[in-house]
Amino acid sequence: MAKAKKSVYFCQNCGHEESKWLGQCPMCKEWNTFAEEKVVSIKGQKSSGEKQVQAVTLSSVTTDEDERMTTELVELDRVLGGGIVPGSLVLVGGDPGIGKSTLLLQVCQKLSAMNKKVLYISGEESLKQIKLRANRMGEFSENLYLLCETSLNLIQTAIEREKPDVVVIDSIQTMYNEEIGSAPGSVSQVRESTNVFMQLAKGMNIAIFIVGHVTKEGTVAGPRVLEHMVDTVLYFEGDRHASYRILRGVKNRFGSTNEIGVFEMRKEGLVEVENPSEFMLSGKPENASGSVVACAMEGTRPMLMEIQALVCKSNFGMPRRTAAGIDYNRVNLLMAVLEKRVGLPLSGYDAYVNIAGGIRMNEPAVDLGIIMAVASSYKNRPVSEDTIVFGEVGLSGEVRAVTMPEQRVAEAKKLGFKVCVVPEVSLKSIGKVEGIEVIGVKSVNQTMNLL
Repeated sequence: MAKAKKSVYFCQNCGHEESKWLGQCPMCKEWNTFAEEKVVSIKGQKSSGEKQVQAVTLSSVTTDEDERMTTELVELDRVLGGGIVPGSLVLVGGDPGIGKSTLLLQVCQKLSAMNKKVLYISGEESLKQIKLRANRMGEFSENLYLLCETSLNLIQTAIEREKPDVVVIDSIQTMYNEEIGSAPGSVSQVRESTNVFMQLAKGMNIAIFIVGHVTKEGTVAGPRVLEHMVDTVLYFEGDRHASYRILRGVKNRFGSTNEIGVFEMRKEGLVEVENPSEFMLSGKPENASGSVVACAMEGTRPMLMEIQALVCKSNFGMPRRTAAGIDYNRVNLLMAVLEKRVGLPLSGYDAYVNIAGGIRMNEPAVDLGIIMAVASSYKNRPVSEDTIVFGEVGLSGEVRAVTMPEQRVAEAKKLGFKVCVVPEVSLKSIGKVEGIEVIGVKSVNQTMNLL
């Protein structure tokens, strides 16, 4: 069996392979993404024998509704679509120090306590380092096994020998295959390692979690094909210097990709935040202009947030615009609507818009909240503290309907709000709600009358 070393070029964005360097990738059209790598091709290898395959009908395939494994972490189960599916391959990405390893070690703690055999494989930490981190979380069951190894062949042998129910790989960038000549973390190593773990997950019906490093742009490092190979992609977001974290699913073959999970980082590990709306509204100022409570949906969960706006006279010819937590261009668009349709002379004013709490929201339902916050700050008239608003605003100044308005009103009522300003077209679906006054508006001009 002869081994021939050669040098090839891989696109670091999509994994496309070329024999020479190119300025632009012909597959994904990205520029300057090709990197040279040494690979080893094995020649003369023959198949061990032809494998007989047979197609089956869809009706003959049976599924079990109760086959998902719950982690007892409600926020994580929601993002996964109801629990862990055996045989699934889950990729978890996030910034350094955000809490990826802590979250997965807590998952191992919960699953091992339910008599599930869990294998935690670390290529970045020693056994003593993992033990020190585990001591902060409490007691662990004897069903949790640790392995510190980076060789893909040895890891594959260990998984086939132990036959665990769940495997955690921390991280995929540290794994290497001896048959490939490139360094660990390269495109070919990451792609080959993920392919091996995918075959193990499907062939042995094992749920495998993979930790992936992220680039400075916030995406998982390595080839883009990595995200296509796995079943679920989860991103752990948040400021590492703040206590709150958001787990967001961007791909899920077994559930919705709109759900999020909210956690708080404490000394003993990550703690679930069951009602993030209360956290978002904590510390809200009283009788302050430019402060409005709006409601957005993350999957099936309504989230109430405080939108703050500060409008002041500009000292320069070019007014300044700043947006934190909201799309900057969306804020400029809504301010243009206020100036054209309502007549507010905002072209000579600086405007600063922020969502309190550090969360980022791009749902169109917060448009009406931004409009009212900016107008409230400009007129220096506070919005009533027991009022909540939501609705999409069009370029003609109309207030358009949003999805699931009844869930938003129910969340507002639960938190003690008395008035809810909604699009008029959504009144039929909301109906009459006791304990809260629902006001329907058709346009931005009609909304200004509430200030």
